[in-house]
Amino acid sequence: QVQLVESGGGLVQPGGSLRLSCAASGFTGSTYAMSWYRQAPGKERELVAVIVDADGSTHYADSVKGRFTISRDNAKNTVYLRMNKLKAEDTAVYYCHALNLVVAGQAYWGQGTQVTVSS
Repeated sequence: QVQLVESGGGLVQPGGSLRLSCAASGFTGSTYAMSWYRQAPGKERELVAVIVDADGSTHYADSVKGRFTISRDNAKNTVYLRMNKLKAEDTAVYYCHALNLVVAGQAYWGQGTQVTVSS
C-alpha cells in the first residue's frame, strides 16, 4: 500500500524558515517525480516544486524561486522542502505528490501539512 506522510508544518513568523518532509512507503522513488503542492483557503491547489530522480532536475513556481529548495534522500525514501524567507502568502496546506513516470495513471497524494506564516 502506497503512503505519503508529510510532517514539519507549523506556525512561523514572516522571514522564518521551515523544512517539510514527505516519507514515502510502498514504492521506491527512482521512477517517480516527487512534488510539493499547496492550497490556500479559497484558492486552487498549485504546484510549488518538483524533483525528478532520474536526472536530479528540479522545477519551482516563480513565487518560491530562490526561497524554497526541494531535495530527496533515496536511502530514506523521503522528499524535503526547505522553505526560507517565508511570507504571509506562503500560508497554505502543503501536499506531497508522487507521479509514476513509467506507468500511466499512478499518482498519489499525502494528507497535507499546514504551514501558517504570521506574526
